[in-house]
Amino acid sequence: MSVTSPHPTTGVQLKPLWIGDVCVDPPILQAPMAGFTNFAFRQIVREFGGAGLQATEMVSARSFVWLDEHEAEHPDRLWGVQEEPRPLAVQMWDNDPETLARVGQCLAREFRVSVVDINFGCPVKQVTQKAHSGSYLLRWPDRVGQIVERVVKACAPTPVTAKIRLGCTRDTVNAIDVAQAVEAAGAAALTVHGRTAQDFFKGSADWDRIAQIKPHLARIPLIGNGDLDSAEKVVAAFRRYPVDGVMIARASLGKPWLFAQAAAALRGEVIPPDPPLEEQRAIMLKHFALVLERFGPERGTMLMRKYAACYASGLPGARHFRGAISNAQSPEDFYRIVEELFPKVLSLQS
Repeated sequence: MSVTSPHPTTGVQLKPLWIGDVCVDPPILQAPMAGFTNFAFRQIVREFGGAGLQATEMVSARSFVWLDEHEAEHPDRLWGVQEEPRPLAVQMWDNDPETLARVGQCLAREFRVSVVDINFGCPVKQVTQKAHSGSYLLRWPDRVGQIVERVVKACAPTPVTAKIRLGCTRDTVNAIDVAQAVEAAGAAALTVHGRTAQDFFKGSADWDRIAQIKPHLARIPLIGNGDLDSAEKVVAAFRRYPVDGVMIARASLGKPWLFAQAAAALRGEVIPPDPPLEEQRAIMLKHFALVLERFGPERGTMLMRKYAACYASGLPGARHFRGAISNAQSPEDFYRIVEELFPKVLSLQS
């Protein structure tokens, strides 16, 4: 997708996005999302295409080390990683440079991942207040830089990236300082979510603030993240802001074909419509089969309930469907509820 001048249809001038020696083409990244972006989800996305770089759920470095020391199976969040097509990124979190370096080195050398990403953006209390990690660390750009520098050395030549938010609170927006610390420490790319940790997911992502970071980066690409829920918004982000890539997150959970739509839009092609609802139903059931194969009937059903709610999001009758599917206890329950209620969603839409 090398373009030297603005596309006549989109007005976007795209150039290759390189993260170290990893070419991300198209420059659309799938965000790591805890509890969601496991192998089953990534496989569904991959079949549609359009994601230039996919990522796992974020991995607790401390838990990884404990499992390694006790010769236990690696966490479910690394399911499928070793055999999966590349490029693929694994995101990890902690606040200790040595622990993160140890895990990063293992990911780079034993799992042979394409990119090791460090999370400095997660706002949930379990990560911030309890573990003093994620977006909690944004208070200290120097500390962020020290962590990145240590991990970069341990993982070389595998590129290391960082994902941040604008700051901890709206009164302490310091993304430029953090970005410069990340670049100075040797990171290969930076992703910025356009909210503060205080915002969590409320309000709108501030892409103007993301754009303000670009002039302060001398070497590494800037990837923007936040509120990209349509192909049109992806094109608009590239057209309006000086980002080198974009990352799609929550909007893709019920629309794994969104990456393919965005990639087509960037090429100036007609955006493929959402699949017919009968096909969406089949996609969801295929997703369920992959989850069952890994986690078994009881746990697999529990995990799939949240995905099913995402697939139904925005459809007429979705609220009733979500209420019913959230009580599914077995594959039989799940299939019965889908059979009884998802066709009703279809008929309501027609």
